[in-house]
Amino acid sequence: MYRDLRTNLPKEVMMFPDFPFDSKLSSFLPHHEVQNYLEKYCQSHGIRPHIRFNTAVEKVTPVVLALEENNEQTTWEVTSCDSSGLQKTETFDSIFVCSGHYSVPNIPTIPGMENFKGQVLHSHSYRSAESFSGKTVIVLGAKASGLDISMELANAGAQVRLSFSGPPFTFPLPDGIQEASLVEAVERDGSIRFQDGSSGPADVLLFCTGYVFSFPYLDAAQLKLQIQDQLLAPLYRHMMPPNFPSLFFIGMCKLICPFPNFHCQVQFALAVLDGSVSLPLAALMEQEVLEELQEKEQRGVQQRHLMVLQQQQWDYCSMLADTAQFPPLPPAVRSLYEEVWRQRREHPKHYRRNNYRLITDDRWELVH
Repeated sequence: MYRDLRTNLPKEVMMFPDFPFDSKLSSFLPHHEVQNYLEKYCQSHGIRPHIRFNTAVEKVTPVVLALEENNEQTTWEVTSCDSSGLQKTETFDSIFVCSGHYSVPNIPTIPGMENFKGQVLHSHSYRSAESFSGKTVIVLGAKASGLDISMELANAGAQVRLSFSGPPFTFPLPDGIQEASLVEAVERDGSIRFQDGSSGPADVLLFCTGYVFSFPYLDAAQLKLQIQDQLLAPLYRHMMPPNFPSLFFIGMCKLICPFPNFHCQVQFALAVLDGSVSLPLAALMEQEVLEELQEKEQRGVQQRHLMVLQQQQWDYCSMLADTAQFPPLPPAVRSLYEEVWRQRREHPKHYRRNNYRLITDDRWELVH
């Protein structure tokens, strides 16, 4: 995380439903306050004694035992290695993969990259803006991190060309930032050519192009999963491989309200494990997932966006709550989330100045 990173959602929306942030904090938080929050959550729930730090999971393998009447039972062998090099293999009844998908940078292939003589980095490695002062920086990608980092760079005196696909912004960009079409290639002289035919020199190429899925400890073929750069399928309810429903991927969907979404997924997963929720047969689960993916593709959704929920996230969380019989997310969370999205589009430089307060499950207010 870069030094001056702040949340782009207010704490009133980000919190786990049963664990509010400190009310004295402003709505938009520096990243260290989010870490403090998670550590307090950990302490409050007595989680820390159950964590093994500095331990790498090297392999997770399903062990399927045949039972009577064509039933099967799956356990999981987990091989891990600690910082001293000690390796151990243990058996568990269920696995939750909660490592997220923000670790392995996605670097698009650009023809002629070997000709570029400047600095190349991904937002994953970006820390602060001062060293880029006076430089021409091409930022590739204009989602949350691309826009935020561009504004940081411009404030520090860099000249930024923000390269992205899609329609132009509907709001004025700050001084020092110029919109550009997609980067098409690097010319022999090291200059950058854009899709609109323009070209120009650059000192830095900064990729804000997201991340790819990576689970090196899992055997995708064995789990009958397709693990590609931007796709993890089939997952029933965006969580479970149909053939191995005691393996849960938590938090893999994109453009969601993170902690509340994780909360709903975990509540559903626990209900599956304790038998409160009965799952369909594996073939039916797989058919449902594939039909959903095909329907998205027929609507023109690109493969790299098949795991984007965005507006669908609220119905998704409600469905999990209804099925597993736990309290749904308060309507005020959705309402405030959508208001902040609107503010971000209209006032990208200033929307974090606002502070909010939840009044009831249905109402929030702007605090002046």
